Amino acid sequence: MISSAAISQQDLKVPAPSPSTTVKQDFGLSSVELSYSRPGVKGRKIFGDLVPYDKLWRTGANSPTTITFGDDVTINGTKVPAGKYGLLTIPGQQEWTVIITKSTDVSSASAYKEANDVVRIKVKPHELPFPIETFMIVFDRIKPTSMDAVLLWDKVAVPFTINTEVDSRVMAQIDQLMKSDKPPYFQAAMYYVDNDKDLDKAVTWMDKAIQENPKAFWVYHNKAKTLAKIGKKKEAVEAANKSLEIAQKEGSVEYVEMNEKLLASLK
Repeated sequence: MISSAAISQQDLKVPAPSPSTTVKQDFGLSSVELSYSRPGVKGRKIFGDLVPYDKLWRTGANSPTTITFGDDVTINGTKVPAGKYGLLTIPGQQEWTVIITKSTDVSSASAYKEANDVVRIKVKPHELPFPIETFMIVFDRIKPTSMDAVLLWDKVAVPFTINTEVDSRVMAQIDQLMKSDKPPYFQAAMYYVDNDKDLDKAVTWMDKAIQENPKAFWVYHNKAKTLAKIGKKKEAVEAANKSLEIAQKEGSVEYVEMNEKLLASLK
């Protein structure tokens, strides 16, 4: 039989009023991860009341909010080395201050030291047309080298942009891997196409990829689009027809349709 003293010492597990969450977003060649707690509006006035203006906010509830960069990034022109940081804000009616700090344990203004700031930027808040009940931080406008982190709560959105350098690192990888036993011909060719580099070299690499896999209708298709881009229409039609032929044999309805559209555009 369990005594009343033993029962009183046991932990009671109940739902957290401001549940914690972790959001991880692939970005550049690694990822960015956010960990924070999510308070709700619950009928309260938020900014200027529950969260005072012009005072440091831990940017969430309960625990400090942290942000982890898998690679070096740049925020508003300031380079931030890969690592884990605290994310703090100072809300204002017309302007917010967003702070990235070396300190990952700041849960109150008394624990904050400005000397540990890595980034301190001014951001203009935007009014939302509808309220967000539960505080959230999302990643938006995600591109290969930039994306926005957006703080959303009640009717306020506060974005800031994160940038990363990718091209020199990818090019270094390509140079190295092209000397290996299994060069990534198609992947390297597509990187050249997507980033407006040497398209003739991209076609050469696609030809090498086709030599390794003559049934690669997707390579033929992209070769056709690349040839069309550099004005070689006749060769583009030949490559598209070859892709169409193989795609029909392999039962790829998607690529059959894509090739038919491409050939129609080349008439």
